[in-house]
This record gives sequence, C-alpha cells and structure tokens, in this order.
Amino acid sequence: MTDFANKAQLVNYDQYRSLIEGFSAHEWDWYTGVIIWKTQNPWTALRGQMYDYYLDPNACLYGLRAAGEQFHLMYNRTDSAIYTLNNGFSANKDLMMVVKAYDMQGNSKLIAQVITPIEPQLPKPVLYINKEIKKLASKEGTFLVLQLLDMNKQPVSENIYWLPDSTGNYSGLQHIASSKITAVAINKGSGKIEITLSNKEGNVPAFFNRLSVIHAATTERVLPAFYSDNYVTLMPDETKKISIDYPETLKEKPRIMISGWNVKENIVEVE
Repeated sequence: MTDFANKAQLVNYDQYRSLIEGFSAHEWDWYTGVIIWKTQNPWTALRGQMYDYYLDPNACLYGLRAAGEQFHLMYNRTDSAIYTLNNGFSANKDLMMVVKAYDMQGNSKLIAQVITPIEPQLPKPVLYINKEIKKLASKEGTFLVLQLLDMNKQPVSENIYWLPDSTGNYSGLQHIASSKITAVAINKGSGKIEITLSNKEGNVPAFFNRLSVIHAATTERVLPAFYSDNYVTLMPDETKKISIDYPETLKEKPRIMISGWNVKENIVEVE
C-alpha cells in the first residue's frame, strides 16, 4: 500500500505539472488563462487533491507551483524542445539556461549552457534536443534537469523530468541504487523551520523526497504544515533549502521525517 501511494504521488506531480505546462505552451495563442476546478475532493481520492482530507499537501501542489512560477523552463515532449516561459509582465535579461542529463548512476552530461533573456512574450522554443535526449535515455531512462541561474549562478528556477527508456518503461527508476542525503533542520522560531538538504558528490540522484513535520513522541504528522517546496529531487553535489511553517500552538519541538524513492526513511532533529 505504501509503495502504491508513493507511485501515485509521483504520477500526481507529473500530471499536474504537465497540465499547466501544456496550457502554458499555447498561452495567448490557444488560451488566455486556466482555472483548476477544485483543490480537494470531499472524500479521500487519488486525483484532484492538492491537499488531502487531513490537510496534508499532496505532490500535485508542488508540480503546479513549479510549472506556474514566473520564469520557467519546460521540456515539450511532443517536439523535444526546451521552451522559455514568462508567467508575469516583467522581463529578466540576466538569466543563464543550463540543460543537463543525469543517468541512474549520477553521471552528468551538459547539453547546453547559454544566456537566455526572458521577455514578457509568447512561449518560445529555444533549444531542440530530440536526438541527444533519445540517445541518453534509450537504455534505462534519464533525468533531464533544466535550470535558470542568475548572474551570481544562484538558481531562479529548476525543473526536473524523469524520462523513460526506448521501450517507454521507467526501467532505471525500478533499479536505481540507494542514495543518502544529509539534512540539517534549524528552528527559526514562531512555528518556522529551515531545513537544508544535501546530496554528496559521487552519490546517485536522490529522487522524489518527501518532508513531513511530525510529533517527536508519536511520529504522527503535524497538520496543517506548509512547505516552500516538497517531493524534491537532489542531483549529486546539490543542496536545497526548504522553509516550513507549522502551528505555533504546538508545545513540543517537532521533528522532520524524510523519505524518498531511493532514500530510506530518516527522522531529523530540529536544532
């Protein structure tokens, strides 16, 4: 049951990211906007839930958030093109686009690294990678990592796809080796925690990691809790910071539970 639920979250993330990116690819051409009918079912279900019956955020919320950010890179699977998207009205002319592929062992292949100004404009294909990505993914699939960096090489956006092999199966994900991430959680006061996740160089990708605030004594989830990001993937030698808000009325100091596709469940003390 746990395995089924984890895979359902994975599909949920990809489904809702694809929904928004599909609309965005034809923004102002076919569509002028998109509305999602509901954010939550009145009963437990696998679809249509950004948060569940118990107020715990589901993976689709973070897929939606990623696809709806102002400056965004997306991979269009129909034409194997990388598109730049601007979901706002301001421009950013100082962005660098970095496109990499990672195999299941964590080896990286740089596909492109170019300065990419993003104006308020229609979605624009800036790079076609059909032959290269098919070759890289043919054996066991690949991770495609799209990043927008500012002039200080700090990430403005990161979008990670997991692509199937030449038969359409996710064989690499089925056999990917275990990875281990380090986590440091700092109490920021007033129901706030900042957690830093790191995947060491030489590790395999740490895929689709879920964070949960839990009660220290019972390991039950603290709800509601709000995360700046969740269900995160870390490539080798990558670090991410996530901020968490939980009810200030909680008297005890909580802990953070982390579990991932190929990362064993781990409980982190809050310093």
